[in-house]
Amino acid sequence: MRILVTGGAGFIGSHLCERLLTDGHEVLAMDNLLTGSTDNIAHLAGRGDFSFIHHDVTNYIFVQGKLDFIFHLASPASPVDYLTYPIQTLKVGSLGTHKTLGLALVKEAGYILASTSEVYGDPLVHPQPEDYWGNVNPVGPRGVYDEAKRFAEAITFAYRRYHGLNAKVARIFNTYGPRMRADDGRVVPAFISQALSDRNLTVFGNGSQTRSFCYVSDTVDGLIRLMGSDFSGPVNIGNPDEMTISEFAKFVLDRIDSRSSIVYRELPEDDPKVRKPDISLAIEKLGWKPVVELEKGMDRTIEYFKEQLRV
Repeated sequence: MRILVTGGAGFIGSHLCERLLTDGHEVLAMDNLLTGSTDNIAHLAGRGDFSFIHHDVTNYIFVQGKLDFIFHLASPASPVDYLTYPIQTLKVGSLGTHKTLGLALVKEAGYILASTSEVYGDPLVHPQPEDYWGNVNPVGPRGVYDEAKRFAEAITFAYRRYHGLNAKVARIFNTYGPRMRADDGRVVPAFISQALSDRNLTVFGNGSQTRSFCYVSDTVDGLIRLMGSDFSGPVNIGNPDEMTISEFAKFVLDRIDSRSSIVYRELPEDDPKVRKPDISLAIEKLGWKPVVELEKGMDRTIEYFKEQLRV
């Protein structure tokens, strides 16, 4: 197939491009490089089955020739990024989703929206199933990302119902792996880069809040399986192995020879207290569940950051 990946120079997007090429597809990666980087896809340059389009998807999109499928991953995705670019985050979730859905309609292409566990907000239901509507503060600082994705889901399903578009929604949970930016503010790159440079690991709140970490190849595999399925979602793509942030900080220090200690800071506004996906639907509808153990995935990620930080 000929497949467009928006956000294709980003963390998950670049891994998705690789997997699609490995599976024999032709891939077009589109990115405005606001938070992505061509370094993530430089090794793909020069391939006849891969091309890069430097473009902002909130503007009109023109792609010559046929398209069989579109993955819409474009968006700032970390708290540092969407708090730095709040308007751009809202625009890519609304205008960008509208533009890519329109392109899918014209090209008669299938479509997957990469949504997020953040649509559940600071959840009052645990673990989070897809039929939980969430607990989101629409006017809080995190609302720019949460509500952008909630709108994106709404318009995606509107296109499915009204136009009959083969549109699907994946809700991605806390993905980690190589090509994350050290400064993007998420806990995995933050803890690794702090430990490798012997700086104290910063835990916000009392460290009792939980996250569930899914290695990037597992996340990508979930997206690929959704593409090939008859299921429209929304479907949670994440690892249900939950741990507290304090436990994760100790886990990182156990894997890195570091002089770092753990320090505690005030919890940011609306930071979710718990996060764990119910993946029953993914197992039933996609035959998918994560297979990469945290130890193995973290060791690969640590090696990547060692190279990036030259330590």
